[in-house]
Amino acid sequence: MLRNLHIKNLALIREVDVDFNPGLNILTGETGAGKSIIIDSIGMALGGKPVRRLIRDDAPSGLVELVFEVSNPETEAALAAMDIAAEDGVILISRKMQGNRSTIRINGETRTAADARAVGSLLLDIHGQSEHQKLLRPDHQLDLIDSYGREEIREALLKVRESYKVYAELKKKLGSGEMSEEERNRRMSFLEFEIEDIESAGLKEGEDEELEALYRKMKNARRIVTAVNEAHTLTGYEEGAGDEIGRAVKELDSVSEYDEEIAGLLNTLSEIDDLLNDFNREVAAYADSLEFEESAFAETEERLDLINRLKAKYGRTISDILMAKEEKEEELSALRDYEEERIRLKKKFARAEEALGEASRGLSVLRKRYAEEFSRKVVDQLRELNFAKADFAVHFEETAGYTANGCDAVSFMIATNPGEPRRELSKVVSGGELSRIMLGIKTIFAADDKTETLIFDEVDTGISGRTAQMVAEKMSAIARDRQVLAITHLPQIAAMADTHYAITKELSDSSAITKIEALSEEESVLELARLIGGEKITENTLKSSREMKEMCRQMKKNVL
Repeated sequence: MLRNLHIKNLALIREVDVDFNPGLNILTGETGAGKSIIIDSIGMALGGKPVRRLIRDDAPSGLVELVFEVSNPETEAALAAMDIAAEDGVILISRKMQGNRSTIRINGETRTAADARAVGSLLLDIHGQSEHQKLLRPDHQLDLIDSYGREEIREALLKVRESYKVYAELKKKLGSGEMSEEERNRRMSFLEFEIEDIESAGLKEGEDEELEALYRKMKNARRIVTAVNEAHTLTGYEEGAGDEIGRAVKELDSVSEYDEEIAGLLNTLSEIDDLLNDFNREVAAYADSLEFEESAFAETEERLDLINRLKAKYGRTISDILMAKEEKEEELSALRDYEEERIRLKKKFARAEEALGEASRGLSVLRKRYAEEFSRKVVDQLRELNFAKADFAVHFEETAGYTANGCDAVSFMIATNPGEPRRELSKVVSGGELSRIMLGIKTIFAADDKTETLIFDEVDTGISGRTAQMVAEKMSAIARDRQVLAITHLPQIAAMADTHYAITKELSDSSAITKIEALSEEESVLELARLIGGEKITENTLKSSREMKEMCRQMKKNVL
């Protein structure tokens, strides 16, 4: 349940903090007071596209915060699967927009917009004009039938989608593998050339690294020889460091018998002399081993050029090149057995198509059975929403080919007056009728819907009088088991509120500010009177308001 909404520095709102209650929460206000920003703000907090132009010009950033109470164990489990824990049964979602940046936090942790949308789908469902328009789309109509069939259809649909995946992959292979004999021969010749190109090189794993090290050494051979010989001379015993250390050893040796400390120094220097002598011999041996042959250098350079050429064509490493060779050999083998492979592939495709057809037909049977039940319930709902003689059915057609949803295309068909033939929903209903149909369908799903909060925006479009009263009763019935928020301009719906909020706009010389306040009983009566009679409130409109509220109170007590 949505417990609290906090909006700061968005559009006409400087700062709003409002608590919502269980049951039917009704929001009313004059046109232009800022009702739409309430819905837009909630949508943005739940991962919708940020509308940066809504940030007030006199503010550095805009903020929306939603506080939800979660009590449904299934919802808690679904949130836990997303690594979101309801702390003391509370989920806090916030979105801050500043410049070109937008930050979403869930329980204080930064999350993505996709995460917010996933969480939002569990906690809250918004039904506005866009939802009504979705009802006209055949794909959404099919989704509604599938949702109504619940687990039985879900399992059958999963089977269809698994079968379709196999079918689509085989169909793609058959299409991409189709080639003439000339094309096949040309491809085989090219593969044979590439395989021979790699095989003739006789590559070995790690060979490139060894060659590169050898190449660096050969390329710098002269510098190496010069440096090694110079090191040998400088550490040698002919005018080098060895000669100097040898003289130093003799000097200390001549006086070591007179002082034990000198004897210790002599031992240290003697060790240095031995180490230097060993080093000098080793560097001499290394210098003698150095050989530079132009032919060996040329061979190494040529081998490296060959390997680098193969890398440019087949892969970044020798392992990649050898793997490419294996893949080409497999393709060549398949092309040599082309006809046999095509026959095997066609047989597999035929079996997959048959399995998909069987799964799709089974799904279609289920859909048609549930569609009949769904249609009867829609008719019942429409009659409760002042479509006294409405007739509704789901029309099925078979698609031209198989899809991941099977082979069904559906159309919602309706006749709103007696004696009229059923026609497609999109060609018959007005905006107000569409809103009522959507409300009726939502009522059908409400019993199994785990979402604890429903928001209705513009559900009262194009209705009045008795129809408005019936819509109010329907919304109140839905609100018995869950929280409902509804924005309306109709007194019949507003009178049914369990909690009534007024959205007002205060004007000053420099700005306009939107406020939301929960109304007391008497304030609600005054707001209803405004909805009934406009700005001029009379004793008659006040009396009508009180009567309307009392009638709704009795109806909820005795009927709902």
